[in-house]
Amino acid sequence: MKCLLVEDDQALARELSQALRDGDWLVENAANGQDADFLVRTEAYDTLILDVGLPDGDGTRWLSAWREDGIDLPVLILTARERWADKAAGFTAGADDYVTKPFEPAEVLFRLRALVRRSHGHAHPVLKVGELSLDTHTQHVTLAGRPVGLTAQETRLLGYLMHAAPRVVSRTELSEHVYDRDHEPDSNVIDVQVSRLRRKLGSWRIATLRGQGYRLLAEEPATE
Repeated sequence: MKCLLVEDDQALARELSQALRDGDWLVENAANGQDADFLVRTEAYDTLILDVGLPDGDGTRWLSAWREDGIDLPVLILTARERWADKAAGFTAGADDYVTKPFEPAEVLFRLRALVRRSHGHAHPVLKVGELSLDTHTQHVTLAGRPVGLTAQETRLLGYLMHAAPRVVSRTELSEHVYDRDHEPDSNVIDVQVSRLRRKLGSWRIATLRGQGYRLLAEEPATE
């Protein structure tokens, strides 16, 4: 797969480019919007990583122009801006996903693969982890074929854990991607909602890894 990385921070560009190559991506780089504009109009890419803070203009301005001209490749935005309003501006311009700096390169790789799957029509509308299913269109949750009643926030939290499974998800990541940054919950609120999910789905299904976060399990761990 081929990715265009638009990032003016040379150190970050080198680090992320290496991580992408290690993940079997072909990578081309652009350090400003003008170079990126030329490349997206003349080359074929599977996806694009776009920094918002470019030396020749806000990345969302370039993205908006590409969308207006029918360039519909999947775009993942990178930014140091944490306010929900800034994220909303990126999505409005046509972004498909959003990562806030600082980040782990592995997270970018996970998200890029998901974007490419969706763009190629390979993403199934129903998420499944073991006997647990979530219809991403209707937000209907079933466990072993039986419906489970969840609140909207519980469904959002579960959906993120299902997307990430079997990866461990930190509280910080949940705060950034499940909750609005303008109303970021403290860890106790997240713990309470995880506790409610455990009561409804089975206590073993969401494992806590001390100092790391949460992991959704497909099978109950064997007991000695």
